[in-house]
Amino acid sequence: MRSLNWNENIASFALTFIILFALWAALSTFFDIVHLSLGLICSFLVAYVSYDLLIRPEGTKHVLAVIKTAVKSIPYSFWLLAQIIKANVDVVMIILNPRLPISPEIVKFDSKLPNDVALATLANSITLTPGTLTLDIDEKKTYYVHCLAKRHGDSLLEGTMQSYVARVFGGKE
Repeated sequence: MRSLNWNENIASFALTFIILFALWAALSTFFDIVHLSLGLICSFLVAYVSYDLLIRPEGTKHVLAVIKTAVKSIPYSFWLLAQIIKANVDVVMIILNPRLPISPEIVKFDSKLPNDVALATLANSITLTPGTLTLDIDEKKTYYVHCLAKRHGDSLLEGTMQSYVARVFGGKE
C-alpha cells in the first residue's frame, strides 16, 4: 500500500472519497446510521487504495481533464447504446433466419488511440456489441476481433466506433 504524502496527495484522496461517498449515497436508499457508516468506511477504504486513479495529485489540470472526458463520454454512451440495440436486432434476425446466415471471421485492425483507458474502452465497446468479441490487443495496439458475420467485421474496419472513442479521449480519428 502507498502511504499518503500529506502535501501532495490529501486533496486527491479527499476528492476521491467525496465522489465515492456521494455516488454511494445517490445510489443507496438506506440513510440510517448503520448504512451511512458502512458507506463512509467503504468509501474511505476504496479512496485510500485508489485515490490516484481518479484524481492525480498533479492539481487542477488533471481534474479538468477528468471532467472534460466525463462530459465527452455522455454522447458516446448514447451512441453506443444505439449500436448495441441495432446489433441485438441484427443478431436476433440471424438466429431466427432458417438458413442461419453467419460467416464468422477474425478481423485485425490497428488503433491510434492515445492511452490504455481508451484502448480498453474500445475493446469493451466492441465486446458489448452483440456479434463481436475482442480477442486480443497486442503491444502495437492491434486489435483481433471475432465477428459473427462479415458485415460486423466490415463495420469495425470502417472505424466509426474507434473515431467516437478517439473523440472522447483526444486521440487521432
